[in-house]
Amino acid sequence: MTPTPPTPPTEDHHPLPTRLNWLRAGVLGANDGVISTAGLVVGVAGATTSRSALLAAGVAGLLAGSLSMAAGEYVSVSSQRDSERAALEKERRELAADPAAELEELTGLLAERGLSREVAREAAEQLTERDALRAHARVELGIEPDALADPWQAAFASFVSFTAGALLPLLAILLPPPGLRVPVTVAAVLVALVACGRVSARLGGAPPGRAVLRNAAGGALAMAVTYAVGHLLGTTGG
Repeated sequence: MTPTPPTPPTEDHHPLPTRLNWLRAGVLGANDGVISTAGLVVGVAGATTSRSALLAAGVAGLLAGSLSMAAGEYVSVSSQRDSERAALEKERRELAADPAAELEELTGLLAERGLSREVAREAAEQLTERDALRAHARVELGIEPDALADPWQAAFASFVSFTAGALLPLLAILLPPPGLRVPVTVAAVLVALVACGRVSARLGGAPPGRAVLRNAAGGALAMAVTYAVGHLLGTTGG
């Protein structure tokens, strides 16, 4: 009895790995917003107790960071999208020029994934009959043709996630009285970094302990260094 070939992939335009990648990117963007803005406002707090100076520095850092993240993500994802489109166009030309060779190639790729040669051939024929370009894009290139990376979506997500992360240290440094600003900010930032570390580790399937420790330690070091530099400059300037 001939084994039943695998069912062709379903029309899922947002597969789970893609959604997880976006979620992980959002968590990392928020994490960057927390650390960079916390380092900035704590450094300024080491030099001055002026709320207006803290507000100006914090808002400037938030906008600069979020716009920089958005622009960088737009450029990066645009390059990725261009590469994906070029690969799809190349595959389209190869299918038009030599469909038999492309069918043999798809058969080999499926066989490399553990299928017997007979089943791989039958599956390749069915996939090719349904949509040859889509089959090669998914199996050979690892590209989902109907869900190419969207640079505007990536830029917006980076902007929002960084801004959300940056708001925490900004509010934490502005709302308490002067004597409590730095301790409250440090405590709030460390809690946020622990949460970000746990979420990013869970999304990546890694043990959370080391990720949390690295994240919190990096944030604490950044705040300590910027506070010391701000205090030194404030004292020297005074």
